[in-house]
Amino acid sequence: MNSPQLPAPSATAAAASQALCRIIRTEIQNHGGWIPFSRFMELALYAPQYGYYTGGSHKIGGSGDFITAPTLSPLFGQTLARQLAELLPQTAGNVYEFGAGTGALAATLLQNLSDGLKHYYIIEVSPELAERQRAHIAEAAPEAAGKVTHLSSLPDTFDGIIIGNEVLDAMPIEIVRHAHNQWQQMGVTLADDSSFIQQAQPLPPSALSQAATSYFPHSPQPYTSELHPAQHAFMHTLAEKLQRGGIILIDYGFDAAQYYHPQRHMGTLIGHYRHHVVNDPFFWPGLMDLTCHVNFTAMAQAAVDNDLDLIGYTSQAHFLFNLGITEVLLAEHPDVNSKEYLQAASAMQKLVAPHEMGELFKVIAMGKGVDVDWQGFANGDWCHKL
Repeated sequence: MNSPQLPAPSATAAAASQALCRIIRTEIQNHGGWIPFSRFMELALYAPQYGYYTGGSHKIGGSGDFITAPTLSPLFGQTLARQLAELLPQTAGNVYEFGAGTGALAATLLQNLSDGLKHYYIIEVSPELAERQRAHIAEAAPEAAGKVTHLSSLPDTFDGIIIGNEVLDAMPIEIVRHAHNQWQQMGVTLADDSSFIQQAQPLPPSALSQAATSYFPHSPQPYTSELHPAQHAFMHTLAEKLQRGGIILIDYGFDAAQYYHPQRHMGTLIGHYRHHVVNDPFFWPGLMDLTCHVNFTAMAQAAVDNDLDLIGYTSQAHFLFNLGITEVLLAEHPDVNSKEYLQAASAMQKLVAPHEMGELFKVIAMGKGVDVDWQGFANGDWCHKL
C-alpha cells in the first residue's frame, strides 16, 4: 500500500485508514461483492470519523495535501468581495459558503464586506475543519465573527449569495466505460488478498447511460470517463431553495466538449496526498483526497432547467481581472518596490497565470431575482461554449 516516493503516514493515521478499509470491505460484502465507484468515493471522503473530510488530519495548506486560492493569497477574497458588494444589497444580505476550508475566504470576506453583509453561514461536513474555521475567523476577523453561523444541514431557503470554492470537485462521481459497443459501470470489489480493485459491470439503460450517450465521443477505442449525478443533484437542490440571490462556483474543470475530448480517454479522477498527485484511487483510503474535474456544461444545464439565470462562465483569471485584482494589489501594497508588494504580486500571478490557476480554474454563476450584468463577467464571458 505504501510507496517509496511518498511520505508514510503516521501510525495513528495508518490505523485510521485501515479502520476505514474494514468499513468499505464490509460494505462491499453486504452488497454482493461490488459497489459503484461513487459509493467507494463517498466512504473514502465522508465516512463518519474516518473519511478524508470527516477525519482529523489537516487537508489544506503547506502541511496538508493541496493549496486553495483563498489560502494562497487574501487578494482572492478581497477581489471576490467586490462582486459580492454589488449583489448583497439586492438580497437579504446573507452569504452562504459551502466547504469553507480553513476559513481563510470567510475571514477575508468578513473583513471586506461591512454594512451590506447581515449573516455569513458556513455549511461544513468536516467537524475538524469547522473548528479550524471558527478559530481562524475569531483571530482574523474578530469584529465580524458574530455574523458567522455554522450549519450542519441546508437551510429551508436561501436569500443571498451562495459560494462554493472547490466544492464540486469533491463530490462522488460515477465512472463509466464504453468498449466494444457496450456500456459498463466501474465499481469496486475485493481481490483475493482483500485489497480493493476496480471491476466493470454492464450498465443497463438508465439516466446514467443516457448521460454517457449524450456526452461521450464516438470513438472506436475504449473510452472511460466520469459522470456527475451528485453535482447535478446539488445544483437542483440549490436552485429549488434559492428564493433570491446568486450562486458562484469556482473550480477546475471544462465545458463538455473539452471534458469529453476523444484524447481524454481515461477521465480526470486523481488523488492528492501531501502535495503529490497519485493515480491509484485506493492509496491509503481516508488519508488521500480524491477529486474530479467539473463538467460546467452540466452545471449550467441543471441551473437553467431549474429556472435560474445563467449569469456567466469564464476563467478565474478573467473573473479576477474584471473585478480589479491589480487595483486591489496596489491599494493593499502601494510601494511597488517593497518586499510585501513583491510577495503579494507573486501570489497574484499564481491565481491568474495560465499555467497556474488562471485558466484551469473556472467561475460559473447563476442568479434569481438579481441583476444579470455582473462585473466579474464583463469581459471574456464563455457562456457560448457551454
